[in-house]
Amino acid sequence: QVQLVESGGGLVQPGGSLRLSCAASGSIFNINAMAWYRQAPGKQRELVAGITSGGRTSYLDSVKGRFTISRDNAKNTVYLQMNSLKPEDTAVYYCNADILDYGLGEGDYWGQGTQVTVSS
Repeated sequence: QVQLVESGGGLVQPGGSLRLSCAASGSIFNINAMAWYRQAPGKQRELVAGITSGGRTSYLDSVKGRFTISRDNAKNTVYLQMNSLKPEDTAVYYCNADILDYGLGEGDYWGQGTQVTVSS
């Protein structure tokens, strides 16, 4: 009933930029926090950036000053603007959202993941 769809991933050269989008749809009553995670081959999944319903943001230390998370509540969409990309940013990026549905059930929902590859 609730679905998260990501877009915007791709191949980019070091120093380049990408913007990821994640749109939530379905029987959504309310969306609380939203976040972006990533997982590189051979590494554990890590939290990249998060944003609360009030707009408070947090970032992984290694992306501070380069990445910006934002959300459009009217569109149920969260974005991740990624600038000055480095090869170590290469990973599958996953959207996450804490959602209360019309059945008054609450839980974490995940997107399918979008590949970001930074290579020259």
